[in-house]
Amino acid sequence: MYPVKDTKETVNWKDVQGQHITAVERNVLVLGSGGREHALAWKIAQSDKVSKVYIAPGNAGTASVGGNLIVNIADFNAVKDIVLKYHINLVVVGPEQPLVDGIVDFFKADTELKDVKIIGPDKQGAQLEGSKAYAKNFMEKYGIPTAKCFTVTSENLDEGLNYLTTLEAPYVLKADGLAAGKGVLILKTLKEAQSELKEMLSGKFGAASAKVVIEQFLDGIEVSMFVLTDGSNYVILPEAKDYKRIGDGDTGLNTGGMGAVSPVPFVTPDFVKKVEDRIIKPTINGIKNEKIDYKGFIFLGLMNCGGDPYVIEYNVRMGDPETEGVMTRIDSDFADMLDKCAQGRLNEAHYKASRDTSVTVMLVSGGYPEKYQKGMVISGLEDVSPDCIVAHAGTKFDEDGQIVTSGGRVIAVTAHGKNIEEAREKAYINAKMIKFDGKNFRHDIGVDLMNYHA
Repeated sequence: MYPVKDTKETVNWKDVQGQHITAVERNVLVLGSGGREHALAWKIAQSDKVSKVYIAPGNAGTASVGGNLIVNIADFNAVKDIVLKYHINLVVVGPEQPLVDGIVDFFKADTELKDVKIIGPDKQGAQLEGSKAYAKNFMEKYGIPTAKCFTVTSENLDEGLNYLTTLEAPYVLKADGLAAGKGVLILKTLKEAQSELKEMLSGKFGAASAKVVIEQFLDGIEVSMFVLTDGSNYVILPEAKDYKRIGDGDTGLNTGGMGAVSPVPFVTPDFVKKVEDRIIKPTINGIKNEKIDYKGFIFLGLMNCGGDPYVIEYNVRMGDPETEGVMTRIDSDFADMLDKCAQGRLNEAHYKASRDTSVTVMLVSGGYPEKYQKGMVISGLEDVSPDCIVAHAGTKFDEDGQIVTSGGRVIAVTAHGKNIEEAREKAYINAKMIKFDGKNFRHDIGVDLMNYHA
């Protein structure tokens, strides 16, 4: 289980003259309610430089590492109220939607919030995730390796249908806007691709697919790399490989993520150097040139094609379930890193990563990613080994104070080991300790990497 940290109250004491002095509070607010936010809050709460951690709205697990604040994070004025009420010094935005909606710009424009530090890019920078077309144009402009593409709307549908004929199968269609992780289709035949293109432009994913990016299929193996940047300086955080399909052997429907492994065997120093030189540095250069206010995470969804990295997508926040494993591999004061990042002083931060391997297994509700039931009582949490990390993704307290399921992805179980095999064994032993009706999980997380040969 994530260990509970006793939050430190503001201390009043008397100096030699008998006057009361109040210690400076360093309060952090994490916005979000999933496993990513539980992991971030847990890591931040380990810092001796942090007084209190709050999570809004949080879940049953985040309540063990900080204070949950029930608020609609899409309502920026409501967020402002809790920032002022709880004397928040640093806000860490977990999910992408508030960033795309301009929460950083809201803070900068508000006279009462402008001095509150916030982790995340401004609205323009968030378009790197919020618009696939914007991201592809950015990559083309700054020479960042990616698949060739063509952007289609209802006005140039015929051109889009014709462009598909110039590609070889399989065909990749991406909704331009945010579609809750469901807006990417990989299709086997030209006929399917042309039909789906029409459906997407007709509203299959709502406003998100009013514009569609047709993309060349890249053949390789995927990896997620994470960068923390203040817009000038940057730190490369531990990488991870996640598993999107619901079934063993990468079968079935796509999900939000069924597990992750970190580090990844093929991410060698040579591969990292290629990513840094060809992708990270040009990306940071582009951020500067576009005058984007970017103090936060860059998630690089990469394809390793024969040892060369190509960008599949940018995200402007940490991934989930990768964060649940990545946070356990950071051996330095992460809260201090975030604080210095928000001040534009990331170059002054200390960073160290563990050499351990982490394996994360996601426990999901029966029927997920399609229809599933909620409100299933969760048991066995107390039986999990103390050296195994449990992050709540979709949980809440019921009226009787019991922890119950409240989402499709319920709990992420992370274990460490000297290699993938050892970490896998610990993760699965502990995953089986946790019980709820309909529990499902993949049994092969990390198996492909155990057998990976360059």
